[in-house]
Amino acid sequence: MIKKQGSLFVFLISLFLIASAVYAFSDKWVSKVSAFYGDRAGKRVQTWMNIIEASRNSDDLNKLKSVNNFFNQLYFVNDIDLWGKKDYWATPLEFLGSAAGDCEDFSIAKYFTLRELGIDDKKLRLVYVKAIKLNQFHMVVAYYPTSSSEPLLLDNIESDILSASKRSDLLPIYSFNGSRLWLMKERGKGELAGKASRLGLWNDLRSRMGSVKLNRPIENYDG
Repeated sequence: MIKKQGSLFVFLISLFLIASAVYAFSDKWVSKVSAFYGDRAGKRVQTWMNIIEASRNSDDLNKLKSVNNFFNQLYFVNDIDLWGKKDYWATPLEFLGSAAGDCEDFSIAKYFTLRELGIDDKKLRLVYVKAIKLNQFHMVVAYYPTSSSEPLLLDNIESDILSASKRSDLLPIYSFNGSRLWLMKERGKGELAGKASRLGLWNDLRSRMGSVKLNRPIENYDG
């Protein structure tokens, strides 16, 4: 009995230490973003952290819904208007700090949040598509329940999470995740075309995430 109680005590202490580390990490990023972008931005980061912690033990579908709904509250703004660049892939902290971004920023933030929630990288892809009705290129997140499944798509244009076959308005072009790049031949499938490191913007994004570098937008869209 004493041995069991001792094991339980050690387990509870371990949980406490893990929780303390999580909250310290959260406070660090909230403070950093608040100092750089303002208090409202810091509150968005705190809400983001809260959603991550609240969703850790949820099933994958509820994780998808929570993440999709949270980020879809932010504003859509083109890179040239927000960052003064034709194409810029913002980190999740930059996206939350600015309260705005384009389709790549929505998708990147969702992808990394789902990875943080423990969803295997093999189940996730960032997919470049042609949005037929808008006649422009677009990016969404695809979630594959199994390797042979039709993917579910997380999108900032369509708020509902739908299967690829129900998104006839999107024409897939190529997709990638943390390590692989695919050329899309048909909806939900693709031909392996190499490593994701071939994508310069992806490399730049991951480098900035590693150094936790924040950039300031040229416009303020934070209400």
